[in-house]
Amino acid sequence: MIILGINVYHGDASAAIVVDGQLVAAAEEERFTRIKHCAGFPAHAVRYCLDAAGVQIDEVDHIAIPRKRNVRLLRKAWYALRMPQLALDRLRAWGRFGDIRTTLAQAFDVDPARIRARFHFIEHHVAHIASAFFVSPFERAALLSLDGLGDFASAMWGFGEGNRIYIWGSVAFPHSVGMYYTAVTQYLGLRYFRHHVDGPTMTWAEGEPQLGPLFSDFFVRRFGPLRRCMGPWVRDRGRDTENRARPAFSAGLRSSVRPDDPNQSPTTVAPIERRHENLAATLQARLEEVVFHQWNALYRLIERRTGLPAKALAYAGGVAFNCVANGQIFNVTPFEDFYIQPAAGDAGLAIGAAFYVWHQVLGKPRSFVMNHAYWGPEFSEAAIRQAIDKRADGGLRIAELPEDELVRKTAQRIAEGKVVGWFQGRMEWGPRALGNRSIVVDPRRPEMKDVLNRRVKHREPFRPFAPSILEECTGEYFQQSYPSPFMLMAYRVRPEKRGVIPAPTHVDGTGRLQTVSRPVNPLYWRLIDEFGKLTGVPVLLNTSFNENEPIVCTPEEALDCFLRTHMDVLAIGRFLIER
Repeated sequence: MIILGINVYHGDASAAIVVDGQLVAAAEEERFTRIKHCAGFPAHAVRYCLDAAGVQIDEVDHIAIPRKRNVRLLRKAWYALRMPQLALDRLRAWGRFGDIRTTLAQAFDVDPARIRARFHFIEHHVAHIASAFFVSPFERAALLSLDGLGDFASAMWGFGEGNRIYIWGSVAFPHSVGMYYTAVTQYLGLRYFRHHVDGPTMTWAEGEPQLGPLFSDFFVRRFGPLRRCMGPWVRDRGRDTENRARPAFSAGLRSSVRPDDPNQSPTTVAPIERRHENLAATLQARLEEVVFHQWNALYRLIERRTGLPAKALAYAGGVAFNCVANGQIFNVTPFEDFYIQPAAGDAGLAIGAAFYVWHQVLGKPRSFVMNHAYWGPEFSEAAIRQAIDKRADGGLRIAELPEDELVRKTAQRIAEGKVVGWFQGRMEWGPRALGNRSIVVDPRRPEMKDVLNRRVKHREPFRPFAPSILEECTGEYFQQSYPSPFMLMAYRVRPEKRGVIPAPTHVDGTGRLQTVSRPVNPLYWRLIDEFGKLTGVPVLLNTSFNENEPIVCTPEEALDCFLRTHMDVLAIGRFLIER
């Protein structure tokens, strides 16, 4: 039984394939198109998933789409009367969903009649919840999805047991903790809110998705001028009565300077003022207040309705990427176990939709747990060698090494203060690089954060980098020891260790850690272990292998990124490349 899940015509377009209840492959379209948060139809991701499963499109039994038009119809109708332009946009978007069979046939050059799969349309938040519970290790759990907006809802909760999920409630548009967070971060440059008045301006057709301003002029009058920084510009669909261009916001939530501002260039980044810092801190504090309340209310609700406490929470949606809030769950709730899959945002809908069909529609028992994130493409040594031969020049030292020597020499270079690209195995699923498409450096050196920003990442100085730590050493360095394999929890670094690993430690004494298990990723575990043997510190600073682009996917992309930046070393397959 072959089930293809597709997050289509939405930001973070993606695909996943499930064969007889086992996930075989999953990937975001952005990794193939090189457009961040790519929207539209994920033809490349679908093709990769089919190839990984060794099947053709006409062999797929079920196709699961995480979108359902016939929900919250009364609320949609009421807002359609108030916002006819928003309603028209949504109708246009829905028109594409009626022709997915034809689009698939065109992408794979087959007759539409040959695609025999049964199509299933699953509500957005139901797919989010399915993506969390059905791949978790939990037999029973509380279920929660929080994000900006999907199928006219921003939140959903319920209970999962065995191979069934039960939806108990939801929050409908315009109320949205995700949009609240997005609106304030837009204002901070990273538009009170206007999405409930004339609708959020969203473009999900093709390429990079665009999200218009979510806050009003009143917000600016109350809190002062917005902070402007680099980003794309589009015209705001006539909302500006002076007909001037206004900032658009990509899914990365980047704002822009005005192109006609004589005091700022398109590459200007406005300074961060104390008022920005205060507002950001308040934004986070209020988000935590709301999220913690929802967690605890859900725990009590399940206890009342089932008579037994649900000791585990399976959590999804874009808000589930808030690592600072996540890291406090065991301090502020009675939950004892917590699971977020690595693509908790909209990319993960492809997996949720596919597993919803397998379990909830077809009634199949559970047999799969997602304990790692390595579901993307991998490349042979021959493919890597061919890429090196095409790009190598006389300024590089290239050595093909046995695995033990590669690990040992790479650890030595990291300990020497080198910036190392690490490209191994299958690409990660989700937005975090977790040891297969990573840049790694010495966490003991406080200057390494600035070195990475200056030489490779070019990011704001307040944005943190992550510590990757051997799972068995977590409690030695952090005040929590619960595993965080997908880099979705921020724990407090033990006071005596903050001076030991200053580079990935945040100013508040926390670290957004990745715990590395030897059975899950033995090669990355060995690299950290070898570094620990050399230095006494079983931790690496880990950031994604990219430069203002999606994480690299292919050997060619890894080599191109290495050559155009100022990395010192590239460990790619069994090859060690040094400048």
